[in-house]
Amino acid sequence: MKQQISTFLTFQKNNAEEAMNFYVDLFYNSEIIEIQRYGKDGPGTKGTIIRAIFELNGKQFMCSDSFIQHEWTFTPAVSNWVECNSKEEIEHLFVRLSENGVVKMPMDNYGFSKQFTFVEDRFGVSWQLNWS
Repeated sequence: MKQQISTFLTFQKNNAEEAMNFYVDLFYNSEIIEIQRYGKDGPGTKGTIIRAIFELNGKQFMCSDSFIQHEWTFTPAVSNWVECNSKEEIEHLFVRLSENGVVKMPMDNYGFSKQFTFVEDRFGVSWQLNWS
């Protein structure tokens, strides 16, 4: 069996499904593959996600709604790098991902690409957008 390594996103505000739907809608060639939900017997809130598998432009991700409140959350030290194909694409992704989020590095030419920006979306997940 081929080993699959996937990014796993742990959400602590019961918003894994909202985030997953946002990402799948935002990126081309993306889809939700599987969702497992908590039932009435828990331990998580009924209907929230035990585990979901989705793809963003062919790359597999997984997510869950943690019923345990951890001291940690997402960190910008681990981010998703997106290589954009056009100025329009990077600008579109920047607008959508930075809405109600935090711009860590404004869109600019930092010398290693035509345009680059680093944003944390409204769910706390970090994205580096690059147009070379």
